[in-house]
Formats: sequence, structure tokens, C-alpha cells
Amino acid sequence: MSIELTAGQDRVSIDPEDGARLTSLVAGGAERLLTAPPEGAAPELADFLWGCFLMAPWVGRLRANEIRWGEATHTFPANFGSQAIHGLVRDEAWNVGSSGDSSAALTCTLGHDRWPWGGTFRYRIDLAPGSLTLVLEAEAGDRSMPVSMGWHPWFRRLGDTALRVDSDQVLELDDDLIPTGNRCPVDELTDLRTGPVLSERLLDHVYVSSRPPAVIAWPDLTMAIDWSGPANTLVIHTPPAGFCVEPQTAWPNAPALAQAGTEGTGLVTVEPGQTTALTTTWTWTS
Repeated sequence: MSIELTAGQDRVSIDPEDGARLTSLVAGGAERLLTAPPEGAAPELADFLWGCFLMAPWVGRLRANEIRWGEATHTFPANFGSQAIHGLVRDEAWNVGSSGDSSAALTCTLGHDRWPWGGTFRYRIDLAPGSLTLVLEAEAGDRSMPVSMGWHPWFRRLGDTALRVDSDQVLELDDDLIPTGNRCPVDELTDLRTGPVLSERLLDHVYVSSRPPAVIAWPDLTMAIDWSGPANTLVIHTPPAGFCVEPQTAWPNAPALAQAGTEGTGLVTVEPGQTTALTTTWTWTS
């Protein structure tokens, strides 16, 4: 059963059975999220192409679909073509701990059969007039575990939409869109520091050392996406059907890159019984 939150004229819908996905966000009198996959999307990919879903306990793609941790290598099933992508909590049913008029709290525990380290994830959604605050927390079980997490919202293109991202570096990606570990300066295509109109600019890039907030400007409304916690990475994806502004705690493939000695990946190790948390707040004005 969907959870419906309201605050003034703003509304949020959440589906606990579908990974606690935000299925709708009405802000400033208009729907801001894609509420269904694009027409013609391949069935096996469609679930990744709408709403706003959580990414944890890893973000993005893993090279060879594996995480090596300590002396063990763990392989995860492909869920996006031939790749294991965006973690495991997206397709879990979440338990509703509490739900009120404008806030909800949910939890999800991963079994060792899916995530060798176990662990529990807690999600809080708070809606107020003109703002939405999302808090995601990861708690380790009886062993330390590697964690990266974030959000993957699919926003609607409504007229001439502009986007500002205060970052002057993107990661070099290989042919599988997996970071090599090298940083590159933004160029004519990827430089979003002045808030250009997206138009036909097609991006699928990892922005690093990003300074909040990112700012979306629709013709009728401006939304600032802020974040706090161990995060300075944004993935920006701008296909014709919509666009994504994804705050996250680490780079894609962070476990392998960190183990290879790459600095600044953002990968966090959570010790038994300890937690790490990430918050994003979206605020909007007409």
C-alpha cells in the first residue's frame, strides 16, 4: 500500500513494497518526477527509469559485478543488462515503522544470502511546504562492511530546464561507464557551473568534489538539492526522457578503486553495530 504525505499543496507518494521508491512528487502545483518508465523501455530495464529510488549498499556499477573485501571476493547477479548496478535495497520490500501526515520512517534488513555482511538500512522522509528531507542510514551487523549509498531521482523535463552543478571535475569512464580512477576537468559539454539549459545536452557523468547545492530551474519553479554527510559525488544523467541528479556518498566501483589505492572514492567502512548516514534536502520556490 502506498504512503501519501502532504504539506500544504505539496505531496509525496512512497511505495514500501517497491524499494521505498518515491513514486510521485508534486511541488509547486506540478508533478516533478517521472511516474512511470518511458514508453518503449525494455522490460528488464524499466524499473531503473522512473521515480526516485535508493541506492545501497553500493552505488552505480561494479567492475565484473564483484566486491573484494578482505581476502574474499563476492559476486552479485547482474540486474541491468550484464551489470550489477545500484545496490540491493531497490528491489526489497521495506517495513513501515511509522507514517503520519507529512513524515514516514521505513527499514530494510539485508540477509547474508544477498549481502554477505548483513546490515540494516533506515529511511526517513519528511515533507514540509516547499521542502523534502530524505535521510538514509546504514547500520552494520556483526561484521564490518563497505558501504556507499545515495538517491536516484528521475526528474521531468518541463519546458527549458536548466541545471547548475558546482563541480569542476568529472571522472574518466571506460566503455562500460565504470570509473577508471582518473579525474578530468569539466569541458564544454560537462561544465554546469553556470546553470545552462540542458536542451539536447546528453550527460552520463560522475561529478566529484561537488559543492552543494545543485540547482534545477524549471520555467515555473527552482529547486535546490542540498546534501550533508559523507558525500561530494553527484551523478548527472540527462537522456531525452528526463534527467537525474544523484547525490551519493562514493564513486561507482568504489570498493575496487579504493582497494587499488585510489584516493577520494568516498567508500565508508562501517564497523559492527555502528552507523553512517546521508541526508539530502530539496527546497523549492516558484
